[in-house]
Amino acid sequence: MKRYKDENAKKMPFTPKLTRFLIAFLFVVQAIGQDRVITTGVPFLLITPDARAAGMGELGVATSADAYAQQWNPAKYAFSENNSGLGLSYTPYLRQLVDDIFLGSLNYFNKLNERSAWATTLKYFSYGNVQFNDMMSGTIIDQGSKRPNEITVDLSYSLKLSEKFAMAVAGRFLRSDLKIHTDMDATSANSLGVDIAGFYQGDTFDMGNLDGLIRAGFNISNIGPRLKYDEGGQMDFIPTNLKLGSGVDFIFDPSNVLGIYIEFSKLLVPTPVAYYDNNNQPQGYRQPDIDFFNGIFKSFNDAPGGTQEELKEITWALGLEYLFAKTLALRTGYFNESEEKGSRRYLTFGTGFKLIGTEIDISYLSSISKIRNPLENTLRFSLSFNFDGSSRATDEQDVPE
Repeated sequence: MKRYKDENAKKMPFTPKLTRFLIAFLFVVQAIGQDRVITTGVPFLLITPDARAAGMGELGVATSADAYAQQWNPAKYAFSENNSGLGLSYTPYLRQLVDDIFLGSLNYFNKLNERSAWATTLKYFSYGNVQFNDMMSGTIIDQGSKRPNEITVDLSYSLKLSEKFAMAVAGRFLRSDLKIHTDMDATSANSLGVDIAGFYQGDTFDMGNLDGLIRAGFNISNIGPRLKYDEGGQMDFIPTNLKLGSGVDFIFDPSNVLGIYIEFSKLLVPTPVAYYDNNNQPQGYRQPDIDFFNGIFKSFNDAPGGTQEELKEITWALGLEYLFAKTLALRTGYFNESEEKGSRRYLTFGTGFKLIGTEIDISYLSSISKIRNPLENTLRFSLSFNFDGSSRATDEQDVPE
């Protein structure tokens, strides 16, 4: 969040809109308030944009390919049965407090041939409209409004290296515009990010009374320089993230498929460490001032609590998806994070419908943690359009006749 000069802060009486914004921000801070919780800039990049993944515990690195693979694993596009597709999603954020903070996502992919594909994504995160007033001689003067926002634009290319394995690389431009009042020193922060991903999808195999299909994947996302908002200001790491996952589809017959998936995730960002004043008195915790490349390697062994604390920095999710006749999907999942590292723990539920090349997905999140989730009790919707009329959910070659 952008820092402000005291003289500007004195000019801003707390209007209802501004109060809503600050409450929303404090709500997020509450969820990460422990001393050594890892925080980053542009954290909206970690918000699940699509309702399909959101309904399965917010995982997707090893699920079947869909229009939203750019978020999870762009290498999946090479295995898509659709020649091209478009995804649109809208995710309300902190809906129980405000009504104008949201994440919007637009995704498009196109297969160049049977081995390769490209995709692009636009994401926009709005912090809502913030109204500013000034006080002069006891009179409130309207100073206009501001809509702080963050935006990313992605481009990826995926290629099958064999019939069962593909890799992908993605490039990302990030822009964070969080200045919410006139400040000559306030500037937008820009950065670049790179993703490196891999995806494995095997052939169906006999499991007795049914067939099975194994998928696995990894993605190292948002590898890039830190964000810098102003000269001499704090530089924030972007959320470089490692995801590893696997899953099995149990194919009972062509109309009944049950997928079970598991995923592990770790932020490749340094753990906050204690810092002291000139009198050697502890002042709190903050991340070390190092470049992003060293930060990635340092993140594996820098936790003050050693290996035990490093393991607590790994989150995991379990998801299930039942598909009927490639038309109806029922989903559920569980997400877990250590109480000392953010304490996000929640159940998710979802469903999906396919109607003539159009797929509608809905999800719902229910927190089981003492710390409330910004998406708690929120319905999320996403749309996918398959322009060639193929099915997304389960490849035809994977289902025995």
